[in-house]
Amino acid sequence: MNPAPFPQARPLSACPDADLARLRGLFTDIDDTLTTDGRLTAEAYGALEALRDAGLWVIPITGRPAGWCDHIARMWPVDAVVGENGAFYFHYDRAARKLRRRFLQDDAERAEGRRRLAALRERILADIPGTGVASDQAYREADLAIDFCEDVPALPPDQVDRIVAAFAAAGAMAKVSSIHVNGWFGAYDKLTMTRILMDEVFGIDLDAEKDRFTFAGDSPNDAPMFAFFPLAVGVANLRDFADRLEAWPAYVTEGRAGHGFAQLARRVIAARGA
Repeated sequence: MNPAPFPQARPLSACPDADLARLRGLFTDIDDTLTTDGRLTAEAYGALEALRDAGLWVIPITGRPAGWCDHIARMWPVDAVVGENGAFYFHYDRAARKLRRRFLQDDAERAEGRRRLAALRERILADIPGTGVASDQAYREADLAIDFCEDVPALPPDQVDRIVAAFAAAGAMAKVSSIHVNGWFGAYDKLTMTRILMDEVFGIDLDAEKDRFTFAGDSPNDAPMFAFFPLAVGVANLRDFADRLEAWPAYVTEGRAGHGFAQLARRVIAARGA
């Protein structure tokens, strides 16, 4: 891997207002993009609502589990959510008062994947000291989340690499977030399911309209989104993963985590108002 140097991501202040004013929607990661030090601040949550009030689609694209995403789709000021790094989308139809759950794999495929991941889980925990299973694992439908710094003492980068290698050796996909290594069996990622969601729910061909959307993220598992969206934005703590990124966003905020996300929201809303 030979990522571009961080300076190639220009400051958000360099993004033309005209580009931001044309946006129809904003996709965002959650952990360390919306949240700050593990908490969802009032500033960041308020930014979500302000974006929706300004007329944009707002959709979290996260590695967090189905159990969390059920709550997010129903309760947050968002239009839908993609979870477990692209395993599904959930969309709450407020008029019908019904949650639509769309998985990429059927029940049998997910059950077989969980069986294989259960065996892999035991090998990783036994072979790589200091790892743990993510506390939200019980609420997952399709992947295995290995904790390397959320509820366990932070592991050094070489140990994180060993977790990724263990998934790869078993034939599983593996993506590194700011807190977990997520692994699953299946050829999909965050972008795969985002495309499907926008087509099936909103009637949007994302390939044709990708310059009308932005994505905010902070870690290596966001690389497919960074590479796809011309106006993708990283919050400042993205530089913590400078040596792990396969693709960089076009812009980066001055603020870290939720504060950086709120900066992006204010720029977008101001540009639309102008």
